[in-house]
Amino acid sequence: MRLHSLEVSAFGPFGDTAAVDFDALGADGLFLLHGQTGAGKTTILDAVAFALYGTVPGARQQGKRLLSDHAAVGSVPKVVLEATIGGRRLRLTRSPEYERAKLRGTGTTKENAKATLTWLDGHGQNLTRLDEIGEEIGRLLGMSADQFFQVVLLPQGEFARFLRADTDERGDLLERLFDTTRFGTVEDWFAERRRESAATLESGRKSVDLMLARVSTAAGIEAGADADPLTWAHKLRADAEEARDTATAELVAAKAAAARATATLAEVTRIRGLQQRAAKAEAELRAHAGGADARAAQTEELARAVRAAPIAEIRVEAAAAAETAARELKLMDTLAGGIGAVDEGRALLERLSWPEAAEDRDVIAATIRGWTDEVARLDDLIAESLVADALQETVDRHGERRRELASAAAELELRRTALPEQLRAAEDDLAAARQAVAALPALDEARGRAADVQGAAVALAQQRQLRADAADQLSAARGRHQDARGELLDLRERRLAGMAAELAAGLADGEPCVVCGSAEHPNPAEASETMVTRSDEDAARVAEQRFAQEVDVATDRLAKIDQAIEVLLERGGDRDRDQLAAELSAATEAHAAAQTSAAREQALADRLSGLRAEQEGLQERSRVATAELATLDERIAGSVHQLETIRKRIAEASGVDESPQARRDRLDALAAAVSRLRDLRAQVTAAQESAEALSVKVALAAAEAGFESVDEAVAATRDERRVAAIEAALEQARDQRVRAESVLAEAEVAAVAGMDPVDPSVAESEVEGANAVANSAIAVASEADRRLADLERLVAQLAKEVGALAPMQERHAELAGLAEVIAGRGQNARKMSLRSYVLAARLEEVAIAASTRLRRMSGGRYEFVHADGAGPRGKRGGLGLDIRDDYTGVVRSAKTLSGGESFLASLSLALGLADVVAAESGGLVLDTMFIDEGFGTLDSDALESVMGVLDELRAGGRVVGIVSHVDEMRQRIPSRLHVIRGRAGSSVEVVAG
Repeated sequence: MRLHSLEVSAFGPFGDTAAVDFDALGADGLFLLHGQTGAGKTTILDAVAFALYGTVPGARQQGKRLLSDHAAVGSVPKVVLEATIGGRRLRLTRSPEYERAKLRGTGTTKENAKATLTWLDGHGQNLTRLDEIGEEIGRLLGMSADQFFQVVLLPQGEFARFLRADTDERGDLLERLFDTTRFGTVEDWFAERRRESAATLESGRKSVDLMLARVSTAAGIEAGADADPLTWAHKLRADAEEARDTATAELVAAKAAAARATATLAEVTRIRGLQQRAAKAEAELRAHAGGADARAAQTEELARAVRAAPIAEIRVEAAAAAETAARELKLMDTLAGGIGAVDEGRALLERLSWPEAAEDRDVIAATIRGWTDEVARLDDLIAESLVADALQETVDRHGERRRELASAAAELELRRTALPEQLRAAEDDLAAARQAVAALPALDEARGRAADVQGAAVALAQQRQLRADAADQLSAARGRHQDARGELLDLRERRLAGMAAELAAGLADGEPCVVCGSAEHPNPAEASETMVTRSDEDAARVAEQRFAQEVDVATDRLAKIDQAIEVLLERGGDRDRDQLAAELSAATEAHAAAQTSAAREQALADRLSGLRAEQEGLQERSRVATAELATLDERIAGSVHQLETIRKRIAEASGVDESPQARRDRLDALAAAVSRLRDLRAQVTAAQESAEALSVKVALAAAEAGFESVDEAVAATRDERRVAAIEAALEQARDQRVRAESVLAEAEVAAVAGMDPVDPSVAESEVEGANAVANSAIAVASEADRRLADLERLVAQLAKEVGALAPMQERHAELAGLAEVIAGRGQNARKMSLRSYVLAARLEEVAIAASTRLRRMSGGRYEFVHADGAGPRGKRGGLGLDIRDDYTGVVRSAKTLSGGESFLASLSLALGLADVVAAESGGLVLDTMFIDEGFGTLDSDALESVMGVLDELRAGGRVVGIVSHVDEMRQRIPSRLHVIRGRAGSSVEVVAG
């Protein structure tokens, strides 16, 4: 892995954007990262880690606050890293989760983390999902985030703590760095099997104990078995059978006593019910006698209401007649008011009187006759006015025709004036159409070119979509190939691990072993259930080759699509599709316009000929219009003279009215209104007389019915609901009396009339007591039956459980002993679990690799010693790490080293661990690594030795970044990245050596 560039924005102490060019900075293989405390040196390393894994090392990942406090409001924290990993160059862009201000209102809202992975080598599908990016980075680097932090970003104090840690803490770190999952799985498997076996055994024991407890519970005792469980259980069963027989006999006697008590209670209850019915009937008769006065009042009220009903009806008729007389009188007054509004009507009303006199009808009749005669005379004048109207229509028609002729003459003149200009325009249009005919082939060619380019653009978009699909298929094929290859390698590794069993399968007595050459084979290896054979490996190889062919096919398809895309690009298909569409539309519109103009050529020629013919006929049409105008003027003058004579006679006959028709209509309407007034006067007189007669009739009816006045009779009336209520109440009282008398007449009721009142409570108490005894006997008998059945069933189950427990105990003892050994306990002398044993082997490799560098840095004095003994006080063994001092030959604890010596040991350990982890991760070359702090504890000689080791790393092709405050380091390392602290946030300055 090699870093190329880093860009951070609004991240940690960097309020603005800061960029680091690692290619330029690391050109010499070694550079210094320095600055004031808190400036952000470690943040540069955090940004690299965050870009790759989305998290930062150490305790800083717990804060989850990566947005810079120096950043402007609305800034987005972002890290962009370009690197080459596993031979592929890529760009990673990440933004962490952070709180931003809400767009509306107050407060903040959470912005989720985002990331993109862009392949800069042009191969593969770019990624935007966090989980997919994490998987891809893990696959390329071959290590987890914890491994990367320890191997590439050697953080402050981490390896000093590792050096001084106890075995448990050191084991926790090693487990994070080395994949011991499969060994831990074996430990967990045995532990789980032991737990399951223990649980099964405990379950068996609990089943026996539970069965004993259930037998005790079923027998109704608290104490358990004090001898053989089965003998004890059979004795309890015999006792339960004897108790069941006794309870059955007691139950029969209790049921007979309860039946006798129940019969006695039934008779007492019957007599008590008859006595209660008799008492209720007597109470109802007493209540009926007490309500006699109220029923008499209701009877009188009902009789008066019946006599008052006809009087109320007559009064309603009288009121209706009076209302009719008043309504017609109002109509008459209204009509008279309208008649009096005109002079002739007002004069007539002044001659009439009210109430009506005998001579009023004659006066009205004479007036109506006079008006009718005047209407007849006006009808003759109206007929003559119709002649005048016809003459007026003739004059109007002639005038309209004259105006039309005058307008037509004017239009002819305007047309004759405008025609020369239209002739010139028609000639120009015809010339333009002939030009369009000539330009049509060139426009058609331009339209074809635009359509071809647009078609290429559409096809290019389709091919690019196909390329994206093909790239996805290629990526999926590569994934399947990688999985198949991983399966092949896994099977090969498992086959090698089981090779002893495979070789043992080919051994024959007397034949030499191909490994050791011995003809005796006292203990050949046996094949396990998970053993991998050659056929398994061959099948996996065939599958891997098949998936490799799929990768080749997908690669060829992607290449063909790329060739098609290049052809389309040469046709111009990569231009903006909206612009191409606009150009095609413009070419199409120009071609259509030219085609339309060319199609009009013949029509325009015909129109030009028509205009020239029209110009020749305008003179004749103008002469004819002038002659017709003169004739119309003579006719209009004669008609106007005749019309004025007729209208003069009509005006004289109209009087004050505007026309004879208006006068005639007014007099006719007035005659009709007076005729209606005459009828209303007669109707009002008759209605008043009828109302007076009905008023007298209702007074006589009230007196005949025994009422002192009409109002008294009306007050005595009752509505239908009140009458029905009184009738229902009287009927209910009668029914109540009849029912009570019927009850007292019954034979059973009469038979108990002379008896003293009976109290059933004594009989009820006797029944309750007898039933309680019977129920108790039933419960005792049922319990005895249930207990006997439960004991028979449980004793059989107990015998089964006791028989199954012994072999289960033997199997558990064997499994528990083996699990203890694998877990580092029991007969395991080293007290090392299987996983600790593997970690101890890894630690031994680290110690060997680190010792090489520690001897170089310490001038040959110190080297690491791996201790594989058992740990103190129950701690796991095999993870001890001490220091051998060549000056004294003593092996001592790493905690005895001085500060500078501890740094040399920690750095050696870190570099050795990096080599071992890299080898564990598939041999990935870590081209870039960082070392954070610690150089200030070294003297000049030690610093010179450390720089020598770093030079060796640089000579091996690595780029090493040193994080330090030491001034001497700036003198030794010319390439520097200076992190500058400021009030507005930090910034960086690159100094290339």
